[in-house]
Amino acid sequence: MNWSGRKVLVTGAGGFIGSHLTERLVHLGARTRALVRYNSSGSFGWLDGSPCKKDVEVIAGDIRDLDIVQRAVQQVEYVFHLAALIGIPYSYHAPISYVRTNVEGTVNVLQAALNADVNLVVHTSTSEVYGTARYVPIDENHTLQGQSPYSASKIGADKLAESFYLSFNLPVSIIRPFNTYGPRQSARAIIPTITVQALTQPAVSLGNLEPLRDLTYVEDTVEGFIEIAQHTEAIGQVINIGSGQEISIGDLAKTILKLMGKDIPVIRDKQRIRPRGSEVERLCADTRKAQQLLGWSPSNSLKQGLMKTIEWIQLNYERYQADTYII
Repeated sequence: MNWSGRKVLVTGAGGFIGSHLTERLVHLGARTRALVRYNSSGSFGWLDGSPCKKDVEVIAGDIRDLDIVQRAVQQVEYVFHLAALIGIPYSYHAPISYVRTNVEGTVNVLQAALNADVNLVVHTSTSEVYGTARYVPIDENHTLQGQSPYSASKIGADKLAESFYLSFNLPVSIIRPFNTYGPRQSARAIIPTITVQALTQPAVSLGNLEPLRDLTYVEDTVEGFIEIAQHTEAIGQVINIGSGQEISIGDLAKTILKLMGKDIPVIRDKQRIRPRGSEVERLCADTRKAQQLLGWSPSNSLKQGLMKTIEWIQLNYERYQADTYII
């Protein structure tokens, strides 16, 4: 598909994945509008320092505000909905905030898109909705399990997206990324947590070391968004975007330390351990649908992606609070 001149909206465009996707759409020639969360400092998140900022129409608001969302969706052909609260530990403290942002915010996007007669909504899910794998690799038919308030809110959002497709014929595709990482990711995520501590601390403090994760570099996840939007066969579908490879948190820490040339201990920190029933023990994607339907597969190996991420964090570590556990 030729994106040149296409009118697109990215919600959550100031965030980690959203900012990368926004830049990619600009590079493809799309007329790109970004919805970022309003704040009193006037910051547009990661778009502030983006070389593409001048090429993006930015709207500051709140995904929970239907009026703002309707304004953002006006005259748009494609909506990439990424705006969400994503921190799992914080969802234990403020579950209603996750319902209001992730569930009610998604309803606002879907209703506004329906009213505006958009060509497509690409709704962003998460592998956390699967919970601990009952079988691996996890395909799109795997049971959904709300093991945290965050994952429960995303299950609700996913089902609402599905319902608007089935009830109102709204063209919706659901992308389900597995553990995306890369430059700009917050310290709440595991790879920045390990890397920043390795740069600045005498030891790396983590929670559970045994859980297995499927890690996908952000550039590959972004290409998954683009491919899903370009394939009409993806409408009404849920599509996993992952590597199909798994690694334990403990082995991931060892790998990062080795790549950084660091010989420091990894220790367990009780405050970082999730409630027992809430910990997702294993995630590993079945990506056959993405390969067969979209022709998508990741271009970056784990080592390649980690090296790019480590390099970026080394240049930007002052943005992180290395001695603070961020929930």
